[in-house]
Amino acid sequence: MNSVYRISAVTLVIKNMKRSCNFYSNIPGFRLTYGGSNDSFTTFEIGADMPKMFLNLELATNSKSEYDISAKHFGRVIFYTDNVDKLYSYFKSNEEISNTILFENEPMDAPWGERYFHIWEPDGYQLSFAEPLVE
Repeated sequence: MNSVYRISAVTLVIKNMKRSCNFYSNIPGFRLTYGGSNDSFTTFEIGADMPKMFLNLELATNSKSEYDISAKHFGRVIFYTDNVDKLYSYFKSNEEISNTILFENEPMDAPWGERYFHIWEPDGYQLSFAEPLVE
């Protein structure tokens, strides 16, 4: 029997493509591969390793549709990084990023074996950046 073994992509419905593209383009390891600031659908490849992983941004329409959802009901997207503290410092010192997001916490060690921090991105989605702790 075949089984599900990884996430290929996550798609976030967003309100402002230019603002979101500017934000995600500034995160180290995110590379624009499709669409862009003037499109209604954009894809970022995350990292350079295999298997490939993607984050899609889909522009919300003004009309009621299946995508008429609130980000607060979404949950969170978790990204692994090789240095949580360095990434956090980068976010804090980059005005283009730090002026468009809300930091939920500073990097901290979790009892489940990761060091992480959470932010709220421009459209209200919670993003977590984590690094496995080595024992």
